[in-house]
Amino acid sequence: MERIIKSMEKEYLLPALELVEEVFAQWSNPEEGKVVRQLVEEIRTKKYYIPELELIMVDEKNVVVGYAMFSRFHIEGKYENELLILTPVAVKTDLQRQHISKDLIEYGFVKAKELGFAAVLVEGNPQNYNSRGFQTSADFGIIAGENVHLPDVSCLMVKELVEGALDHISGIVDYSFYDALR
Repeated sequence: MERIIKSMEKEYLLPALELVEEVFAQWSNPEEGKVVRQLVEEIRTKKYYIPELELIMVDEKNVVVGYAMFSRFHIEGKYENELLILTPVAVKTDLQRQHISKDLIEYGFVKAKELGFAAVLVEGNPQNYNSRGFQTSADFGIIAGENVHLPDVSCLMVKELVEGALDHISGIVDYSFYDALR
């Protein structure tokens, strides 16, 4: 099965949203699917959006089977030209465990580095991200704020794209600038 990774194009805007909503609704519940879809729609309208880093994977029929969005992120109003957040990542449920998210994320790292970004933050299950080079962000002085509800401190992770980038990036992660997450 042939699969191609692309940066977002107009024809995929809606199919990508539908995939994200469907995957998160199945994984969690319909409300979670709606929230994550709203988050994507919101990021697309903000200064944090980078079209080149909204990634999709399509199959041979040009159907969106995978999705990953990297967008600018700031910590305490700093680092938005260096730091990205990876959210959300979604793969068509019946195609999971086929390296689709791995390929999207790895492609995103290369593209992000080319665009001059130095580090990527992600919230999720460490088992899904440690193999991609993510480490617990608290180990680097990047900690979750009050409105970031984590099952464990290890669920907020960071990865350097440029060696030494995390030597000067630290602070409290806050999602309050996202309306969808309030």
